[in-house]
Parts: sequence; C-alpha cells; structure tokens
Amino acid sequence: MFKIGNRSIGKDFPPLVIAEVGINHDGDLNKAIAMVDSAFESGAEVIKFQCHITEKEMIKTDILPGEISKEPLWNIIKRCELTEIEELKIKKYCDQKGIMYLSTPFSREASDRLEKMDVPAYKIGSGECNNLPLIEYIAAKGKPIILSTGMNDIESIRRSVNIISKYSVPLILLHCTSMYPTPYKHVRLGAIDDLKANFPNIEIGLSDHSLNIYCALGAVAIGACILEKHFTLSKDWEGPDISISITPFELKELVNGSRAIWEARGGRKSILEEEKPVIDFAYASVATIAPIRKDDVFSIENIWVKRPGLGEIPASDFENIIGKKALNDIPNDIHLKLKDVSQ
Repeated sequence: MFKIGNRSIGKDFPPLVIAEVGINHDGDLNKAIAMVDSAFESGAEVIKFQCHITEKEMIKTDILPGEISKEPLWNIIKRCELTEIEELKIKKYCDQKGIMYLSTPFSREASDRLEKMDVPAYKIGSGECNNLPLIEYIAAKGKPIILSTGMNDIESIRRSVNIISKYSVPLILLHCTSMYPTPYKHVRLGAIDDLKANFPNIEIGLSDHSLNIYCALGAVAIGACILEKHFTLSKDWEGPDISISITPFELKELVNGSRAIWEARGGRKSILEEEKPVIDFAYASVATIAPIRKDDVFSIENIWVKRPGLGEIPASDFENIIGKKALNDIPNDIHLKLKDVSQ
C-alpha cells in the first residue's frame, strides 16, 4: 500500500486526483494562490506545481518545446519560475486550506528546496523518468515517489524502478503519453495493464494529456489509483499547457466521477440481497387469461405470464405447465396455483 501523509492510495481506496498546475500560473503568485482555492473547492486532494531553477536544470538554449509553443523553452521556464519564498508561501497556504502540496523538481537544487519545504512526497515527471542520476538523488531522500513514464518503455522504466527500490522508497508509476494534446488513439489505457503485469507490486495511475476527463475516468475502471490532469482557472490564460488543462468544473466532475466509478468496480454476477424486494413486483408469474374448467388442458390460449412475481409458479416454469390438465375450475386473471395443476 502506498501512502502520502495520511492518505492511503491503492485499489482499496478512491482514486487520488492531482490538479496539476505546473506552470499555468505563469510566474504570478496571486494566480497560483487562486488556483489553490479553486482546486480545493473542486474537491481535489492534491495540487501540484513545478519547481524550476532554470540555470540548474538546463543550459541556455533557443530550442522550442516541440509544437507546444513558439517561444523558446528557456524563456518559458525562466518567466514561470517562482522564488523559494513564493513557493514556501504556496505550500503554507495549501497546508492551511487542507489540500496537499506537491511539486516536481527538475534539478538537484530544486529537490533540495522542496526537501527544506518538507514536501510529503516527490513527483518525477516523464522527462526525468530516465534521468537516473536525478532519480537516485531524489530517492536517497527516502520519501514516496510518484513517477510518470511518458516517452519510456518497460526496459527504461525498470532501470528507474530498480534504482528507487534500492532505497526502499514507496513508489507509484503513472502511465503517460507525452503528446500535447494526446489523441484518444494514443492514450493507450491498455498500458496500465502492461505496467501492472511488469511491476505487480507497484500501484499504477494515469497522467493524462487528452483534452477532457473521459480517458481519466475510464482508467479508474481498470484500476488506476491516481489521476493527474493539468488544471487552469481559465482557458483564456496564456501558457503552453493551458490548451490541455481542465477547468474547475471539469476537475469537480473528475473527482466525483472517479469516486463513483471506483465504487462501482468489481463484483460478480449474482442476485444481490438488496435486489430481492424488487423481484416481488418486477418478476412475472403464470396467470390465467381466460376462465378454465376442470380437466381443461393448459395452453397459451388460457394461461400466460403476468406481474407481480408473487404467484406460486414463476414465469420460468411456464413451459412445464403447458399440456397439463386443470384439477379445478379456475377464474380468469389470477395467478395459477400448484394445487390446480395435474402432476
């Protein structure tokens, strides 16, 4: 069983929904605080940021972040940096609100900052899934790790899992497709089962970049124990992740829907005790549809099946009555009794 703080995570507990702010605050502390309020009001238990110290995580470059933005990656990250003081303010505000604060470090220095802030766990993003030196550095801190696995195959993931396991650190893997947005055909929910088969002792969740909550909800039905979605207060905000982010209304729907689907999972096909009162009025019993005289032969002309199911002969036994004789005169439109049927 995986646990962050007092929150247990696994198949026996409702899915943990993580509202992924990332850098959607655009470096604005007030926006970040407003997002904490909104995520809390929407019912999310966790809100997650990204801890960027740009000079420590990358060299200065003009590289673009794929098709996500036409702005150089360095410029985006630098603009969206929060200071250590700002991040600590957000963490303390989350503690006061009662929503768990997590953050993804992108460098050793960022993980050290988060450790000073006493975060309860570390989320490692897909881009760092095969960053073995950073993974080992973070694992050595001894706190639970949530590891996203986009852009990695089973062999690559296994190397990271093996490093983390050396430190006996609780671990959850998140299936992820690193496409922004992810088309449905590339979400590949079947990868959750693939990860379960290859890492049977590790809980599996989903970090989803598709455009709504459908795939995340579907993942619950096959056992995803964590659902992570990018989150924004407004689709009108600027930022590379805004287009793939869900709104407060969608976040609330994800929280409520995931709990409903989790509760509906499992079971076997049998008659529930709670269904039995419905049987009385929903089932049908064999009934007369015409007056019947003694020694008449029962046929579809004089008997059929009618509700409620309180008669002595259930509809499932109808064929067994056909061809037998009536032992008594029987009026029309009553349930047939066994004493009236020849054996």
